[in-house]
Amino acid sequence: MTDGIALEVFRLDPERDKSPRFDRFHVAARPGLTVLEALLEVLDYQDASLAFRYCCRGAVCGSCAMYINGSYRLACQTQVDSFGKKPVRISPLPHLPIVRDLVVDMTTFFEKYERIMPYLEPNSQPQAGIEVRPQEREWRQSPTERRKLDEKIDCILCAACYSACPMSWTNPDYLGPAAFNAAYRFIVDSRDKAAEERLALVAHENGIWRCHTVFNCVEACPKDCNQTDSIQRLKRMAVTHKLRSLAFKPARRGEGGPG
Repeated sequence: MTDGIALEVFRLDPERDKSPRFDRFHVAARPGLTVLEALLEVLDYQDASLAFRYCCRGAVCGSCAMYINGSYRLACQTQVDSFGKKPVRISPLPHLPIVRDLVVDMTTFFEKYERIMPYLEPNSQPQAGIEVRPQEREWRQSPTERRKLDEKIDCILCAACYSACPMSWTNPDYLGPAAFNAAYRFIVDSRDKAAEERLALVAHENGIWRCHTVFNCVEACPKDCNQTDSIQRLKRMAVTHKLRSLAFKPARRGEGGPG
């Protein structure tokens, strides 16, 4: 088949291939055809060896994040006809180890995400005059408190921001924008009690202070999360926490105070 939409798909099997290549396929054009559906047609009818990830098909799982025609995108929400008659060039997420074809190794990404304690540590403060114990009733949250989490909870862990971050390319110990965004999300959650502990996990040399604020993460995110905003707010929190700790720290003899 030589008519229809042209797909140029990255191919590499590290165990067999000495170098990567792009294979060209064609699929019939139709309204509403997504890049993911086009890849599935290739898999079903043209090359059963093609490897890629997908799951929900609804842009909520992050599995099909790819580099499509020079941009970070989710294959399931990217319309083929949005590129006109241009070939659709599909590559795996850059700067991540390739397992095979469009599949990348996400191990390091998730290991770094887990370091920031990405789960609630519920507090036991009285709510509405009632002493709340874990699992006895829901953790109430006001609309104002909930709005602090808006946008931040939209992250689907697709790793597009991590792949796009220059510091993630060059510093293997850098936690990355997705981890920082999650840390901020939990720190500002009124139901959580581990803000200070979680802040200490990101406020270090390979944490928020290593961010160069180039905004690649924001541009790459398919869910319009602002990871740079989260990082800057974490920096402000870290500085404020440090200044408060110094202000209340008793001065040693001979340090400070009236002479």
